[in-house]
Amino acid sequence: MNTNRKSIGIVGARGHTGAELIRLIAAHPALELAFVSSRELDGQRVDAHVPEYRGELRYSAPAHEDLPKLGADVVILALPNGKAAACVAAFDAAGVDPLIVDLSADYRFDPTWYYGLPELTREKWRGEKRISNPGCYATAMQLSIAPLKDLLAAPPVCFGVSGYSGAGTTPSDKNDPDKLRDNLMPYALTGHMHEKEASFRLGVPVEFMPHVAPHFRGLTVTTNLYLSRKMTREDVLARFHAAYDHEKLVSVTDEAPWVSRIAHRHHAEIGGFALSADGKRVVIVATLDNLLKGAATQAMQNINRAIGVDEYTAIPLGQAEDTP
Repeated sequence: MNTNRKSIGIVGARGHTGAELIRLIAAHPALELAFVSSRELDGQRVDAHVPEYRGELRYSAPAHEDLPKLGADVVILALPNGKAAACVAAFDAAGVDPLIVDLSADYRFDPTWYYGLPELTREKWRGEKRISNPGCYATAMQLSIAPLKDLLAAPPVCFGVSGYSGAGTTPSDKNDPDKLRDNLMPYALTGHMHEKEASFRLGVPVEFMPHVAPHFRGLTVTTNLYLSRKMTREDVLARFHAAYDHEKLVSVTDEAPWVSRIAHRHHAEIGGFALSADGKRVVIVATLDNLLKGAATQAMQNINRAIGVDEYTAIPLGQAEDTP
């Protein structure tokens, strides 16, 4: 282990997000992969599944109570909802206090955990070593709404469409390419976890209607905002430019962004800004890659800040070419 680097482990690394995290860590000058846990891949070489990683490490399947013994400085929990608490309890019981970043929804409503959506909560971080990573849809919705939150006349209404990677690797209708072919599948049309998350974090009710489409990665959210006073398109654009022009991972565009252009890219795009004739309704479109800015890239932003390096270390900032 290079003593100048922090050691990092991933719990639940089999999924799509786990692979993206390994790619980011492999390119990181200040992090070194200590372990990657996956029951399904136990014993297999990591580089056989993620060629960007070069090393001898193999997937393992430690019990929860053994995780603190592995000595990682940073631990990412990439587990399904409801599974993180047992891991956190194991570290607490052992008196071991690594930086823990949870990618599930389990701690997004817990005030003792820092909620890491840097573009909106960066100034609220107080050195917490427990970080809750936002949901992918919730990230897009909050970025779309926050610059106009003080002018809302009604709950924002968000229509979302995601690629089927968002449904994870456990087989279901929502990630079955045959059932999705030529199809758009609505689900959880009220009470979706990300609807609750965005509402809780913004402090205003948000209405959200998600769908899954036949493409693999990337999501788009079209948000309808009723305003308490008339605005011009220039007024709206000025607010979004003021909010995000200094942000390296949020791009404000004049035209509505296309989900097909965001795959494999690490930033979010927000655009469209179509106003009704009376100037009191605006429609905004946001896209992001649900596996990157919606998960792995955002986790890396949070880890970078917590370990004291530049927030964008190892995150490609350019318009990377799509990979097959």
